[in-house]
Amino acid sequence: MPRKSRIDSPGLLHHIMCRGIERRKVFDIDADRKHFLARLGEILLESKTSCYAWALIPNHFHLLLRTGPIPISTVMRRLLTGYALWFNRAHHRHGHLFQNRFKSVLCQEDAYLLELVRYIHLNPIRAGLVQNLEDLSRYPFSGHSVLMGKVKMAWQETEGILRMFGERSGEARRRYKAFVQKGIAQGRRAELTGGGLIRSAGGWEGIKTLRKERIFQKSDERILGDSDFVDSVLSSAEEAMEKRYALRFRGFTLEKTALRVAQLLGVKKEDVWAKGRYRRIVEARSLFCYWAVRELGASMSSLAVRLGISTPGVSKSVSRGEELVRARGYSLIIS
Repeated sequence: MPRKSRIDSPGLLHHIMCRGIERRKVFDIDADRKHFLARLGEILLESKTSCYAWALIPNHFHLLLRTGPIPISTVMRRLLTGYALWFNRAHHRHGHLFQNRFKSVLCQEDAYLLELVRYIHLNPIRAGLVQNLEDLSRYPFSGHSVLMGKVKMAWQETEGILRMFGERSGEARRRYKAFVQKGIAQGRRAELTGGGLIRSAGGWEGIKTLRKERIFQKSDERILGDSDFVDSVLSSAEEAMEKRYALRFRGFTLEKTALRVAQLLGVKKEDVWAKGRYRRIVEARSLFCYWAVRELGASMSSLAVRLGISTPGVSKSVSRGEELVRARGYSLIIS
């Protein structure tokens, strides 16, 4: 069966897993891990993507991310491609480094956020990289050490997580640590590494209980959450797709979008496509990129080629365009 397309929009929470091809190591030495984290941090800050948990294992990694204005697929493409090129040069190798495309499971926040933070951060113990929670608190390649205040990573979201355990940092860390400690005995939890009905219900026992009570849930393998959450996410995705088809039906191409931007900002259509740092050109390019990516579904890489700028440059333009739309109330369609 063909793979289903990813579901994504700003504000959604994703558990991301990525393995090395043929389960080979993607981190051979600490220098690899440090470079990966530096690259990850730079991309997350640029794209305004929030990270709540992460762990690096020799042959794979886990991330818990919230989508910002930039699609999660673009964030991950930049991370994986850039790191793979660097790794191959550093280790004098050729070919693919990662296995297929990364796995992304969209998660219901209120039910799974803390469970996923704990599960992801306990990976180094389950993999035998550290022996106990005290060692994990000092282990620099898992977000647990950041939450415990032993390691600093400016790009990791810690305040919101710790606030769920207490107002004062010391008290919050003690309670968070106790919460993580309880998770050690749980071992590997398949329901936290994928979506679908069985996992969302907590396994076959959960399914049996629901069916005895004559409760039948809607499910999707890309989503970890209850039936209402799955239905809400799928409805939003369908609405976004319908909007894109409607725009295309009305003749909204990139050219027509560029013309609309030019009319709104009082510039020439050629200025929308032009390079330069003049304020009017930057604003036009930003608004165009935002609508092209968010409304028409254009890829950032294709826009980068058309505009003659880098993909990170398009990413920044999308963020600036979103701010313009919010501040000035611009609309692509004339009502």
